[in-house]
Amino acid sequence: MPTKTSGMKVDTKLVRELADMLSETGLSEIEVEDGDRKIRVSRAATASVAPAPAPAPAAAPVAPAPQPAPATSAPAPAAEETPANAVTSPMVGTAYLAAEPGADPFVSEGDKVSAGDTLLIVEAMKVMNPITAPNGGTVKQILVENGQPVEFEQPLVIVE
Repeated sequence: MPTKTSGMKVDTKLVRELADMLSETGLSEIEVEDGDRKIRVSRAATASVAPAPAPAPAAAPVAPAPQPAPATSAPAPAAEETPANAVTSPMVGTAYLAAEPGADPFVSEGDKVSAGDTLLIVEAMKVMNPITAPNGGTVKQILVENGQPVEFEQPLVIVE
């Protein structure tokens, strides 16, 4: 008797990469869309794949890949390269220096800022996350460009 197939193809390599990204960034969930497919991976060790416009009638639970032990010859963490007084990215995403295209940047080099002032935003999973000055001071250097992808703990702005 022939076996019935659902026609759904799960990109297990992508699911594993997303699971690794969760572990590396400390996020609890990540979701990506590609055309009519949506993949969500969460720390609850499940991933959902469903057509974007329709509710998810079929979910494919996928356990994240086991994490390999860290290599002893791996390079030191980026923390050693972080300049003093640098504000770092709390997540992987895209840095934007202004609230919208064509708008003035939140800050420029040489600007005085107070604690809590928005320096830039990092978009992650279509959510705009303001990155604020941890303390008052002067913006000495902006280390990223508008629209640049950024990594977790990547230095963004130096405020002294």
